This record gives sequence, C-alpha cells and structure tokens, in this order.
Amino acid sequence: MQVIIYSQDNGQVAVCYPTGELPVEELLSRDCPEGAVIVDNDSLPNEHDEFFDAWELNGTIVTVNLVKTKAIAHNKRREARSVEFAPHDEIIMKQIPGADSTAAEVARAAIRTKYSIMQTAIDSASTVDAVKSAMPQ
Repeated sequence: MQVIIYSQDNGQVAVCYPTGELPVEELLSRDCPEGAVIVDNDSLPNEHDEFFDAWELNGTIVTVNLVKTKAIAHNKRREARSVEFAPHDEIIMKQIPGADSTAAEVARAAIRTKYSIMQTAIDSASTVDAVKSAMPQ
C-alpha cells in the first residue's frame, strides 16, 4: 500500500492513508502540501503508535529520533510510576487509621528503585528497540 508523507509546520511527520477513491498521485497533487512524497507503507518505522511523535522525515525516508524516543519513554515511565505511587501516597498523605504507613513507605521505596533502574536503562539505550524494551509494560 502506498501512503503520502510530509513534514508539518511543527516538524511532525504526517502520514496520509489514501482511501482508494482517488489514485494516490492525484491525491498528492490535489490535497497535499509541497514536499509531500509517496512511499510504501512498509518503508515506515514499526513504531506507529508509541514513538510516532519521534518520527522525522529526511527526503523520502522516515527515521525515529532517538532523543525524542527517550523523552516519550520517560513520560510513559513517569505516568506508570505515578499510577503505582497513588495508593501508597494516599495512605501517607491522609494518614488513614489502620493503614500501615511504614509499609506504604517501603512500597514507595521499591517503586522508586524500579523506575530509577528503568530511567537508567532508557538513558543508556543506543537504539529505539533498547528504549522500547526498557519501558514499562
């Protein structure tokens, strides 16, 4: 399948998936900005969802920027960490009677360690696949 790709004003890569109602060449000339090109969908990176915001267009080649990939991974790591912290934070913050705040602090320390190790793995990754494998599941 052929798709149309181009860089938007904000630097993001746009991918236009033709519906088949018009030939892809006509769609390109009629509806797409200057600099848009037709490529095979199979030539696009596999990171369609997780790292789409890290895509960069260089001519007709889409690459995944490692620095942007790491930033995305760190945001996902922070989100996952917040979810794990939430029940323990509530116990400590509200000082809920009958709740063990010491156990909550121990759990929070374990969570901090887990996500610190994850952060180090993301920071030291040299490929997109290494970043992906270091991310929370």
